Amino acid sequence: MRFSVLALGLSLAAGTLALSVPEQHPMKVDRPVHTMDGWSYEDCGLDTDPVQIQSIEVFPDPPKPGEDLTVRVKGTTSEPIVDGAYADVVVKLGMVKLLSKTFDVCDEARNANASLQCPVKPGEYTVEHTVALPKEIPKAKFTVDVMGFMNEGEEDEDPEPMLCLRLRVDFMKNPFPHKLW
Repeated sequence: MRFSVLALGLSLAAGTLALSVPEQHPMKVDRPVHTMDGWSYEDCGLDTDPVQIQSIEVFPDPPKPGEDLTVRVKGTTSEPIVDGAYADVVVKLGMVKLLSKTFDVCDEARNANASLQCPVKPGEYTVEHTVALPKEIPKAKFTVDVMGFMNEGEEDEDPEPMLCLRLRVDFMKNPFPHKLW
């Protein structure tokens, strides 16, 4: 499983808010929101989802426009992740949708020459990915919603939820809290 879809989402500058989650995949309400300085994440999936996120770290923390961002994700998968797995990513600035795109998880991993490639066997993994954040990111609060799905091979079947993740990134914070002059 390629967790660097999260890095893509963060590189597009965003975080947690509201993805209209399908009714067959209700949100968890008993999971804490992990808040850091300038960003946070929430696992909005079910305890039965095949991919469970244990932690997410970003360097630098908080992310800074114009700098490389490294995202380290620790997680487990209880089922094999194979070709056909995909992630719907929605990036918003407030209520304005900036991006809504579906990514083929296995193709993205192959194209990025990621250390973890499909098929991914069940187990515990740590994946690290670095992206360059554009320096033109506006001072604003962004949200990123990631819904991952596994396609069981039958075209007429509904895809199985794989993971749900909400991220929030605040680029409004002043990186220099004290005046330098």
